[in-house]
Amino acid sequence: MEFTTRTIKTTGTVDAQCRLVLDKQLPVIGPARVRVIILLSEEADIDEREWLQAAVANPAFDFLEDPEEDIYTLADGRPFYDQK
Repeated sequence: MEFTTRTIKTTGTVDAQCRLVLDKQLPVIGPARVRVIILLSEEADIDEREWLQAAVANPAFDFLEDPEEDIYTLADGRPFYDQK
């Protein structure tokens, strides 16, 4: 089975509730699932602290709290020293 994709370029705004609001209506008959890629302009750059806070709060990483995932100790491996 072969899938084709169609690209629609448009603009929008992320509102105070973190929802994407498009500037104009899409030429899509819905309801339909879509894939969304967000490109941020330089003035909307997110700093590292915001990224880290978002990762910590993301439930996708909850599995890391499982004791079975804790497989390494400080005695494992060897130190890495950059030779610049």
